[in-house]
Amino acid sequence: MPGTNLTRDEAQQRARLLRVDGYEIDVDLGGAQDGGTFPSVTLVRFDSAEDGAETFIDLVAPAVREVVLNGTALDVDAVFKDSRIALPGLRAGANELRVVADCAYTNTGEGLHRFVDPVDQQAYLYTQFEVADSRRVFAVFEQPDLKATFRFTVKAPEGWTVVSNSPTPEADADGVRRFEATPRISSYITALVAGPYHCVHSTYEKDGRTVPLGIYCRPSLAEFLDADAVFDVTRQGFDWFQEKFDHPYPFAKYDQLFVPEFNAGAMENAGAVTIRDQYVFRSKVTDAAYEGRAETILHELAHMWFGDLVTMEWWNDLWLNESFATFTSIACQAAAPGSRWPQSWTSFANSMKTWAYRQDQLPSTHPIMADIRDLDDVLVNFDGITYAKGASVLKQLVAYVGEDEFFRGVQAYFKEHAFGNTRLLDLLGALEQTSGRDLKAWSKAWLETAGINVLRPAIETDASGAVTSFAVRQEAPALPEGAKGTPVLRPHRIAIGCYDFDAEGRLARTDRIELDVEGERTEVPFPAGRRRPAVILLNDDDLSYAKVRLDEESLKTVTEHLGDFAESLPRALCWASAWDMTRDGELATRDYLKLVLSGISKESDIGVVQSLHRQAKLALDQYAAPSWREAGLTQWTEATLAHLRAAEPGSDHQLAWARAFAATARTPQQLHLLQGLLDGRETIEGLAVDTELRWAFVQRLAATGDFDEEEIAAEYERDRTAAGERHAAAARSARPTAAAKAEAWASVVEDDKLPNAVQEAVIAGFVQTDQRELLAPYAQRYFAAVGDVWESRSHEMAQQIAIGLYPALQVSQETLDATDAWLASAGPNAALRRLVAEARPDVERALRTAAADEAAGA
Repeated sequence: MPGTNLTRDEAQQRARLLRVDGYEIDVDLGGAQDGGTFPSVTLVRFDSAEDGAETFIDLVAPAVREVVLNGTALDVDAVFKDSRIALPGLRAGANELRVVADCAYTNTGEGLHRFVDPVDQQAYLYTQFEVADSRRVFAVFEQPDLKATFRFTVKAPEGWTVVSNSPTPEADADGVRRFEATPRISSYITALVAGPYHCVHSTYEKDGRTVPLGIYCRPSLAEFLDADAVFDVTRQGFDWFQEKFDHPYPFAKYDQLFVPEFNAGAMENAGAVTIRDQYVFRSKVTDAAYEGRAETILHELAHMWFGDLVTMEWWNDLWLNESFATFTSIACQAAAPGSRWPQSWTSFANSMKTWAYRQDQLPSTHPIMADIRDLDDVLVNFDGITYAKGASVLKQLVAYVGEDEFFRGVQAYFKEHAFGNTRLLDLLGALEQTSGRDLKAWSKAWLETAGINVLRPAIETDASGAVTSFAVRQEAPALPEGAKGTPVLRPHRIAIGCYDFDAEGRLARTDRIELDVEGERTEVPFPAGRRRPAVILLNDDDLSYAKVRLDEESLKTVTEHLGDFAESLPRALCWASAWDMTRDGELATRDYLKLVLSGISKESDIGVVQSLHRQAKLALDQYAAPSWREAGLTQWTEATLAHLRAAEPGSDHQLAWARAFAATARTPQQLHLLQGLLDGRETIEGLAVDTELRWAFVQRLAATGDFDEEEIAAEYERDRTAAGERHAAAARSARPTAAAKAEAWASVVEDDKLPNAVQEAVIAGFVQTDQRELLAPYAQRYFAAVGDVWESRSHEMAQQIAIGLYPALQVSQETLDATDAWLASAGPNAALRRLVAEARPDVERALRTAAADEAAGA
């Protein structure tokens, strides 16, 4: 039985048979305040290529009342099974189907999500349909290449705002809004958002055209909504994308809706983008958070063209949707006039690419253009390869064909395929036309193979220090055990940066060499007789996607002077290389900590600083030798407190160091300071202990046993909001008692009542790195329960549990053996098997790096 799955073969067969004209969808949300189910009526008109053919339409619903095909009522019990409605005896040419159903509100972030705000006790709704959840709201041929028009009619309670892809009409006397039909789009980017939302309106105006803009959030967040800043980034994106794409914005309006309990960062619904409302900042955050929000805003706006206007034929090309949006959003931040974040490629190199490098070294590594056999495959493929590696490769492609040629190809692509569906070859063909490059070999090497390359400099000098030989060596490490494919050497377009100390003692670039790297060894045209620079940095400017190593002399200089680079990007590239060496066991954790502590005070980029905070803590928690871990954590925590006290009052760095300190505070004196900062007995000049920072302190105090239910409840009384509820849930599950852990486990694994965001918070609190012994009994309980959880929960809820509760802290051969035994005997489906198999290498890596760290201390 297919369940809620759909195979590629089924989709192709249905696409050959059908052409869908349009949907008319009528939903009654009048009972949303009470929850339960809602009436849904779908009228769909479509053409069939064959007379007498049979197909199916998708619907996930508790009950179906009527199915009427071409005027004939079908037996509901006979045709509605397994989330599909069978449609027998189609007519050649025009057909009409009417489906009446009771569909369900969800609390999982899938389909039509319902949330009740604890502040005003009002219900707020929004849809999330990617990958295949529009079928939870209406009957639909759920695949991206069966585009159609969508006309929604919505009844909602009086006073509610209702937003969809088309502009919102006035409600009639019965509270019904009849939206105009959309252009031809895919079902997964349709949207409905309804509730007593707060809204701010404006416009984007260019070349005589006006596009209405809207920003929405719950009233309880309205005081924190910085709408002007969001509009500024949005207008910047409109200007830049329309110029680069040479195609006007393709929809009638552009709304951005900050919605609660959203599983992802945002979703590119055509003209009605939904964004997680944590991006409405309730407390002070660093500029890195604003940069991240801006990238999300621009990413979704880029999708209006790449993904919504022109859509992949099947999910094999999901990477192209996401990689293109990621690449262009960061390129916009880096290059758009007036951008606040011209250093955005630094952030990309230091965060997103490290995500890609990690993903590409797992057993589940796959080609960028993955082989997506069915929906189960795509549901677990929103990963670091699909987003970050793909964006890196697009950046390499731009360097390979030229930026102007790249965008001219993109412009031709949009003109030819507007409101249609495409494959990768359609884009590559357009780029070949504008660049004159044959991209078939490039595509095969980069898009159709898995794994990562390593680039190393091979440098020889004479007695005077002059370079006599310089080459780039390329390696293709073996793929992880269990991965499909073979390692390959790829063509790389890279820049090589030469750095020396300037008069002010900074490492400044003195020369830049750009070249194509091919095969195992590529000679570098370095001027004969020139003295070698202090640092030679491969892949400077981060043009390609590869792990980079430093030669011995450069590594020595970087170790002592990493913070002295004049520019942020080479610093970020060196930090990333050091982190990768640590993960690979080439640099001991204690030496990585020493490097971080020696250079971080000179790091001006707050995003890099915060990445270093996360990486240092992860290295200490997972990669340090157990015999040295506590000493390392003590050293790190003392350093975070010293940096906190020394930071400029009120600065982003001060806030970042406060959070880093709170994450590992451990001595009675340190914990006493956290309590004093909470109750006002202690102050640090310039540090505002606001709502979110208070919760960071509370959660740490709960995890160390210094706060219990009474203190957590008191803090929740101060912040009786949805965010406060999540923070309190995390604090409760973080407490270091057997009873607290049992209660948290039961609420997540043995019950299914928690909404998605609260379940996520409970899992986050449950897993505390300094509670390994307390959590040890849950390793076997995980393997006993995860299969049943996967079968009984929705994908999003089950995935949270499968990933979040895997016993990664139990770093031992026993955990590896238990994982292997479960994989061998449990018979999980492909999606669950992949998630568990992806978790296993973290334990294996932790064992290997801990041994390297132990050896370094011997």
